[in-house]
Amino acid sequence: MNPFPMNIRPAFIAYLAVAATAVLIGWWQLTPPATLPVYQPSDLNPALVDPAVRSNEDHHILDFTLQNQLGDTVQLSDVAGQILVVDFFFTRCATICPMLTKNMKRIQDRYLNENHVRLLSHSVTPQMDSVEVLYRYGELHGIENRRWWLLTGAKEEVYKLARTSYFAALDEGDGGLQDFVHTENVVLIDHLGRLRGFYDGTDLGEMNDLARDLDILLASQVDEPE
Repeated sequence: MNPFPMNIRPAFIAYLAVAATAVLIGWWQLTPPATLPVYQPSDLNPALVDPAVRSNEDHHILDFTLQNQLGDTVQLSDVAGQILVVDFFFTRCATICPMLTKNMKRIQDRYLNENHVRLLSHSVTPQMDSVEVLYRYGELHGIENRRWWLLTGAKEEVYKLARTSYFAALDEGDGGLQDFVHTENVVLIDHLGRLRGFYDGTDLGEMNDLARDLDILLASQVDEPE
């Protein structure tokens, strides 16, 4: 025998629906949105940080003047307001770079139509990786020029960026002839130029973590003009 008369059941079901909605709204309001830390040089492994910039002051990535695979001169102002995914590679690398490039392409493809995202790959052998070489490398690996820039330029500038801007390289040096950076680190930069995450670019799981964190930044970012 049904314990609820026919005229009571609809009201009871409606009450349950309202109560469930209230619980969900309360849970949503009490659950803080996911956030990411903002890293300062003092928060990082000291081996990653050039002694000249070891501090807890508010760090933003440095300006730069480099060329992309299209031959365009690009500077920090050209990526202002964008979330950056940054790595260091060279086209002749046969060890970590193929996997690094493959995983970076996964990020490219996931955010191909997201104009707030930009991938930047810096050649650590710019004397060999000319604009033409980078363009051919991009063609070979399915790199979309509108979303992912391969960068070359003065070696001293690239190495300064690695060691004093993105803190991607463990080794020390001055960007001279015998200096060589070889790192699997991928760095996530928010639209204000702040460090938000470090990931092993050869590890698919860590690159999935990067995508998760990038989604968090996109969800929290104030829209910038196109």
